[in-house]
Amino acid sequence: MIALTHIGTYLPERKISNLDLLNKFEVDESFIRNKIGVVYRTRKEVHEKASDLCIKSFENLQEQTPLNLEDVECCIVVTQNPDMNIPHTSAIVHGALGLPESCACFDISLGCSGYVYSLSVVTAFMQANGMSKGLLFTADPYSDIIDENDKNTALIFGDGATVSLLESDQPGLVALGFDFGSKGASYKSLISDGRLFMNGRAVFNFTASTVPISIRKLLEKLNLTKEQIDAWYLHQGSKYIVDTISTRLGLDRDKVVFDMYEYGNTVSSSIPLLLSSDLYKIQKGQKIGISGFGVGLSWASAILEKV
Repeated sequence: MIALTHIGTYLPERKISNLDLLNKFEVDESFIRNKIGVVYRTRKEVHEKASDLCIKSFENLQEQTPLNLEDVECCIVVTQNPDMNIPHTSAIVHGALGLPESCACFDISLGCSGYVYSLSVVTAFMQANGMSKGLLFTADPYSDIIDENDKNTALIFGDGATVSLLESDQPGLVALGFDFGSKGASYKSLISDGRLFMNGRAVFNFTASTVPISIRKLLEKLNLTKEQIDAWYLHQGSKYIVDTISTRLGLDRDKVVFDMYEYGNTVSSSIPLLLSSDLYKIQKGQKIGISGFGVGLSWASAILEKV
């Protein structure tokens, strides 16, 4: 049994205020707070890369639970904005942290659905290979590809990173089941070739129609009802998206976690950032739902239980 036991996080101290951009983008404060849900966006330093953010999130993990590096058996980085094309960013992180040569390293190129996909991949990888400790990093510094004059993207994305410690036979969150999917025919709705482009309406329509189906399908597969889920951690695409999914599923709003006002949409890091605040509060036997959706277009949902 592989469980998620700890989450280290990193958010840059530097922030950009969307309230300073109201006139530039011809929007009001209500739009910023109630539709987008991003008041400030975190920004890394220009010279920093995905690996730098990963390492800072690991420093936070070490403050929570000192880890013997020699015990780490796999190191995985989820990113679509790697340091460079070659080598894989996980190799750079491996070298910077001084992980053992016996540690397996690979990257997973997924965005907003990446954390949920990767929980399944890494859990299965560790189980298949008899591993006891693994590190799952997320880092997507979108500030490197954002057009600051594009209203569709400039007000949304922030920089951040996380690292999840996965361990065998330890108390933590264990996956009960997953649901995955892709709509590759619509990949151009959210695309980057040096600069990020997003068809906001198309992405919203995809999300609003697909994610509720995914979650209902997963609950049915696990013979669970939405009332049996104690909290929901949905990808923080925007407040409007999270509110729409919650409404269409008929979720208890008190169970839906939202917190991106101070840092923005951090892509693959959004779900673990949310979870990091509550991880130690979740009681044994409680169940939570997570769902990521976006680039691909892709989606992934999961139900986790505290054991």
